[in-house]
Amino acid sequence: MSNLPDEAFRDTIGTIDDSGNRKFIFPKKPSGRFYDYRKIVSYVLLAILVANPFIKINGNQFMMFNVIERRFNIFGFPFWPQDFYLFVISMLVGVVFVILFTVVFGRIFCGWICPQTIFLEMVFRRIEYWIDGDRGSQSRLARQEWNAEKIKKRLLKWTVFFLISFGIANVFLAYLVGSDQLFLMIEQGPLKQASNFIALLIFTSVFYFVFVWFREQVCIIACPYGRLQGVLLDNKSINVAYDFVRGEKEEGRAKFNKKEDRALTGKGDCIDCFQCVHVCPMGIDIRNGTQLECTNCTACIDECDNIMESVGLPKGLIRYASEDEIVKKEPFKFTNRMKGYTAVLFILLSVFVGMLFLRTNVEAIILRLPGQLFQHKGDKISNVYTYKIVNKTMNDYNDIHFELIDQKGEIKNVGNKNFKIKREETAQGTLFIEINEAILESDKTTVKIGVYNGKELLETTKTNFLSPRSFN
Repeated sequence: MSNLPDEAFRDTIGTIDDSGNRKFIFPKKPSGRFYDYRKIVSYVLLAILVANPFIKINGNQFMMFNVIERRFNIFGFPFWPQDFYLFVISMLVGVVFVILFTVVFGRIFCGWICPQTIFLEMVFRRIEYWIDGDRGSQSRLARQEWNAEKIKKRLLKWTVFFLISFGIANVFLAYLVGSDQLFLMIEQGPLKQASNFIALLIFTSVFYFVFVWFREQVCIIACPYGRLQGVLLDNKSINVAYDFVRGEKEEGRAKFNKKEDRALTGKGDCIDCFQCVHVCPMGIDIRNGTQLECTNCTACIDECDNIMESVGLPKGLIRYASEDEIVKKEPFKFTNRMKGYTAVLFILLSVFVGMLFLRTNVEAIILRLPGQLFQHKGDKISNVYTYKIVNKTMNDYNDIHFELIDQKGEIKNVGNKNFKIKREETAQGTLFIEINEAILESDKTTVKIGVYNGKELLETTKTNFLSPRSFN
C-alpha cells in the first residue's frame, strides 16, 4: 500500500512500454473460486442486460432510454420530460450509492458488475483463450509472422468478435429506440430504416474497436471512476490488497526453496513467482499497492492462493482487506464517514420513492393565454387558457373533458367538448373558463380543474382566474 518505499511505478501505466508505445496485455487464464463466482454473477447480469429491452410490463418496455424522443422506461415505468426531476433524483441516488460502495468495498463494481469488464473478461477473452490459447500461446502468436496459422486464427477471432459486437449493438439499439423499432427494422429492412441501420453499424464499430483493440484502456483512460476512487478510498476501505507485512517480513521476497524454513530466515511469504502479475488483465503488479488501473477483479487472489497452496504456505497473501487490517490488524468498522453517506442515500431513496407514489399517469398543464385579460360575457367573467395533457400510460383515453372542482362555473373547450388522447401521446388546445361575477371575491382567484375520462378523475391542476378589481 502507501507504506511501500518505491513509488516509481506510479509514473507509468501497465499498458505503455518504456518508449511510450501501446503494450498489449496477454493475461494468463484465471481459475479459482472467485473466478467461478464471477462467472456466475457475470452470466446472470448478461442475461438480464440482454433481456431487459425485450421484456414488457403493461405494454411498457422494461428498460428504455430514448434520448432523441425523450422517452424513458425504468423497471416498466414510463418517464417523460415532465418527470425530469425524478431522473435527477435517481441519478443522485446512483452517484451516492457508487460513492458509498467505493468507500466501503473499493472498486468492486468494476471487477464484478461493470458491463465493460463482463463483456471483455467473460465473453471476448474466453473466446480468445479458446482460439489463440493461454498467455504464452497468445504472446508467441503476436510475434509470429503472418503465416497460414496466424491468418486463420486472426480471421476466425475477428469474425466471431464482429458477430458478437453486432449482437451487442442490436441490444444497445433496443435500449435507445425501443425493441419494437428494432423488430420493425428487421422486418422492413435497412433501406426503409436507414437511420436506425446506420446507428446500428456505428454501435457495432464502436464495440468492435473497444473489445478488439482498446480493451483495458477504457478503464484506464476513458472511465472517470478510476480517478474518483483515489479521493474516496481511505485506510478503512476494503480492496483487493497484497499483505506486504506478511509477504515481505524482515528480509523481503525470495524465491521458494523447499529445504529452508522461511520463518527462521525472516523471508516473506511472497516467493516472487510473478503469477499475480501474469494473470492481471490490467498488467499491473498488485504488490505495489492500490493503483489506478486495478479493477478489483480478484484474478490475483485466485492465482496467489493456488501458488500458496502448492508450496504449503497459508492462503490469503492477496485478499480482500483494508490497509488498517494489514498494518494494524484492525477488523473492519463502519466509520462515521460511511454512516454519513448511508444517511444521505436513505434520504434520497425516501424522497425518490415518495415522488414515485405522487407521480400521476396523466399530467395536465393549464395556463392563462399570455397578454390576455378577462372578458365580460353578460353576468359572467371569461378567461382564456391553453392546455397540454400528457398521457404517460399505454391506455387510450376516449372521453377526456374538463370540470371545475371548487368553483361554480363552466369550462368550454375550443373544438369538441370531449376528445381523445392515445397512449403515450399529448393533446393540447385552448379552453375558456366562465364564472358568474357575483361569486368572485377577488381580482385573482385560484381555481381547481379536474381532467376526467368519462366519470374517472385522472388528474387535477390549478390555475389563476382574473376578474375586475371592483370585486375586492
